[in-house]
Amino acid sequence: MSTIAPIIVTGGTGTLGSLVTERLRAAGHEVRVLSRHAPDHPVDLRNGAGLDAALAGAEVIVHCASNTRGAGRGDEQAAGHLIEAARRAGTARNLVYISIVGVDTVPLGYYRRKLRVERLLEASGLGVTILRTTQFHDLVAMLADAAAKLPVAPVPKDVRVQPIAVGEVADRMAELAVPTPSGRAPDMGGPEIHTLPDLARTYLSATGRHRRILPVPLAGKTYAAFRRGGNLTPTHAVGTQTFEQYARGRGR
Repeated sequence: MSTIAPIIVTGGTGTLGSLVTERLRAAGHEVRVLSRHAPDHPVDLRNGAGLDAALAGAEVIVHCASNTRGAGRGDEQAAGHLIEAARRAGTARNLVYISIVGVDTVPLGYYRRKLRVERLLEASGLGVTILRTTQFHDLVAMLADAAAKLPVAPVPKDVRVQPIAVGEVADRMAELAVPTPSGRAPDMGGPEIHTLPDLARTYLSATGRHRRILPVPLAGKTYAAFRRGGNLTPTHAVGTQTFEQYARGRGR
């Protein structure tokens, strides 16, 4: 059933946000997609410009925007501006945020920024829902594509991944986009756990490329945390699409 108030989606033109927007609109909701280039509600999360008008009357905010290309730089400031505007609006009841499994155990810069945003939201006094998921199939494919540019494809050794379909995450985010907040929602992981070298072989074979995969040991605390499985959630393997199924779809 649709709510009267519009649902806000930041990052609504991105990989995840666009799918969340599709699902919400298909369910009959009015959705305001926030971006700097939106004709009706131009917003710049970097400085908060346009947020007050865009959030007017909204009860639910789905925060998918992130500076993925810049390893999350500026994400904390963006979240701060969003929180301040939501407080001023006075109608926001649930701010739904997408995070990553392992942000509290893997000392990767992007993960640390995601964790700091989580903490900002939890301390904001607003109703909050935080969903942590494992890596999307698309990210693993991107890593394999990058490695395959060389005659021998180097891939981190002994790193296991539990990839999940972005569409399934979008389904869950849309379910959580209701006025009643859930706090920390149960983590969401893909159906299977495999090593990165095995996933790279699967993907390259499905897409018709033949490379020798070279498992490369790395150094440092981040690599050690990945080797320990800090990015995995085996007890929450709720995804249904396997990476092999995804890869076969890409190979058609």
